[in-house]
Amino acid sequence: MGTEPPQAGPRVSPTAPSTLEAAVVSGVETTRDDADRMAVRDTPIADDAAGATSRRPSSLRSLLRLLPYIRPVRVPLIAAAVSALLATLAGLAIPLVIQRIIDGPIADSDLTGLAWMVGFVLLLGSMEAVLLFLRRRLISAPTTGIEARMRYDLYHHLQRLPVGFHDQWSSGQLLSRAINDLAHVRRFLAFIAIFLVVNAITIIVGIAALFYLAPMFGIVLIIAGIPVAIFCIRYEKRYNLHSRHGQDQEGDLATTIEESVLGVRVLKAFGRGPDLARKFAEQARGLRGTELKKVRIMGKLWLVVIALPETGIAVMLGLGGLAVANGSLSLGALVAGITTATVLRWPIESMGWLLTETAETATAAERYWEVRDAARTVDEPRDPVELPPDARGELRFEQVRFDYPPEVARQTSSVDGGGDRTRSSAAADPVSVLRGVDLVVRPGETLALVGTTGSGKTTLTTLPSRLYDVTGGRVTLDGVDVRDLPLAVLRTRVATAFEDPVLFSMSVRENVALGAPDADEQEIRQALEVAHATEFVAALPWGLDTRIGEEGLSLSGGQRQRLALARAVVGRPSVLVMDDPLSALDVHTEAEVEGALRQVLRDVTALIVAHRPSTVALADRVAVLVDGRIAAVGTHTELLATNADYRRLLSNDDDDASGAGSADGPIRSEAATVEAAEIVQPGAQLLADRPRKTVGQGATSEEIQAR
Repeated sequence: MGTEPPQAGPRVSPTAPSTLEAAVVSGVETTRDDADRMAVRDTPIADDAAGATSRRPSSLRSLLRLLPYIRPVRVPLIAAAVSALLATLAGLAIPLVIQRIIDGPIADSDLTGLAWMVGFVLLLGSMEAVLLFLRRRLISAPTTGIEARMRYDLYHHLQRLPVGFHDQWSSGQLLSRAINDLAHVRRFLAFIAIFLVVNAITIIVGIAALFYLAPMFGIVLIIAGIPVAIFCIRYEKRYNLHSRHGQDQEGDLATTIEESVLGVRVLKAFGRGPDLARKFAEQARGLRGTELKKVRIMGKLWLVVIALPETGIAVMLGLGGLAVANGSLSLGALVAGITTATVLRWPIESMGWLLTETAETATAAERYWEVRDAARTVDEPRDPVELPPDARGELRFEQVRFDYPPEVARQTSSVDGGGDRTRSSAAADPVSVLRGVDLVVRPGETLALVGTTGSGKTTLTTLPSRLYDVTGGRVTLDGVDVRDLPLAVLRTRVATAFEDPVLFSMSVRENVALGAPDADEQEIRQALEVAHATEFVAALPWGLDTRIGEEGLSLSGGQRQRLALARAVVGRPSVLVMDDPLSALDVHTEAEVEGALRQVLRDVTALIVAHRPSTVALADRVAVLVDGRIAAVGTHTELLATNADYRRLLSNDDDDASGAGSADGPIRSEAATVEAAEIVQPGAQLLADRPRKTVGQGATSEEIQAR
């Protein structure tokens, strides 16, 4: 199956949701008047990661956009911040008590007063410990809840983004944003943000206490602190750049790991493990280099942050000692001043680290919002239309056009054929894939779509279920523009079986039931019989309840394809779209599946992408797609007799443009198909008799949406 066309357009930045439901359904609604139904439509999605980086919002704005998530839990967060502040102030009060002890009970040899003062210091220390414990208890649940909620919203937004978005983003980048970046956000809310405020207040109160003890103490500390603040601001900007680069590199590294794990069979079969290992090592070295740059910046910053306050304390000790010697300062005030300055060391020194962590979090938030800001181009209609009561499943393409947009770097190795995905630079002009397609699939008819690689077949099959929206023209189901139908209704009526089936790491039963969440045991087994999958499923260790592993890689290609076919037919859709669904089957199994499939297709409108004559023979009519246009429509026999393009497609000799296309190859295939028609699987008739499901019949709204 070929790669699917990406979409591009202006970035849309919806405001963050105030409730979970609002976050899940956030997006941009597209509105249309009847007059512009046939007009060219913009199809915005998110830019790819590189383009998005060049237009990043400010760090502060990215952090402020977290406020809707913070508001519901602001009470425990504020309580945690107050607890942390009180704990710090309790610790800061201890030096002042020590001054009283030295200048009072110790100087006067008052043992009773000394005992009371020591008890008061113990009380302050205990208060500090309890308040810090309380802060941790108050902060853990709200911040982990925010992280979970943001991850939930991101996941649901990803599920609602168009397929074109996923064509442009690597899975590793998305995983990095969903896991690593949100962990940064949680750590920021749980610790960094609170102590930025607490430490700032502590420094202000501490300096005030130093002025109270001796003005020269406060002046010395301010003089030492100003360069620290300047260096923090300067290095924070540099650190932010490397932080963003490092987080992007982490995403690329995750992509490489994922690809090497999923493609381990290919790597081993071709002995290319060392090649990917070298690529991984190069990426790992790049990430290490970026991390080392961050460490160097932090090292320089810490040198200043630690050295200047320590120098200030030494100056305070020298000046204070002289003041005590000449009697202008008490010994208790000197000890209290030095102790207070020592207490302030951590708040001052930590400001550099807190600012770099804030920069990391701002970068993580930017990356998170890049995905959340991606527009949902395939949206629910503003004014949904119901299908007519007598809907029979007529599928019509009216002057349908689809273009690759020029704004986004696109995947170009093949639009409809196989091949590796490669990324090219943006084109100067839109690249047309479909150029005015007019095609009608009659109710209950099976129409085969044939064409050369890159002619637009796969692209055409993505339009009825709105995996993509047309650039121009329209697609209708029973006379209703598919863009006017609620997505739940449309995707209940239209089912798709892809050439390259995707199975999930769940049981066989759950994979098949994705096509109809309300399907019972009998219906699932009937669908498996249609797909001729009953025998191999029964041979699995736990039958229907056997987990098949990630992407179904524990199964053969033909087995995966049969399960995908069962998933497509189990819901008994009105329209069935299949992209060469039998390509991985052997000749005998293909014949058996085709025999059963004929029974299912009797009352279903079907559009089948076909690459083999045996698949074409399932169809009532055949449409030939050439260079994005329908070149001919007719029966298999008619096209063999009248259409040279069709003969070339089915002939073993590409140079034969006369009548040789109907020679041995196609004739043998037709004979096999006649034989297959006589093989009727018992489940096919049962499934064909099952009433078609419509919205509201045995399915909840959540189940329907899940389809």
